[in-house]
Amino acid sequence: MTTETTTTPVEITTGITLTDVAAAKVSALLAQEGRDDLYLRVAVQPGGCSGLRYQLYFDDRNQDGDVTREFGAVKVVVDKMSDPYLMGASIDFVDTIEKQGFTIDNPNASGSCACGDSFN
Repeated sequence: MTTETTTTPVEITTGITLTDVAAAKVSALLAQEGRDDLYLRVAVQPGGCSGLRYQLYFDDRNQDGDVTREFGAVKVVVDKMSDPYLMGASIDFVDTIEKQGFTIDNPNASGSCACGDSFN
């Protein structure tokens, strides 16, 4: 008697996330700009000392294949080429005596440079 087992693929990664602290900071920056038509675009580009680097900037353009996720009033947009690199990544905002700015915790990165601006 043979037992046949089947497995159903389980997707364990999710799209990029924005912490509540980061969403509040983005919202405050947008309020400073006086614009409600902008969203945070996150992209992965070749470059940096580890091979790939993150880009975060405000944008009002839509590109074919963009993936949009909403965190309260904040929209985060990722282009279709960058999305696979950012699956499961989390964007946070830190404000300490040592450092201030957005940080990205990316489970897809196998390594990063000392400055933290690029990964591979």
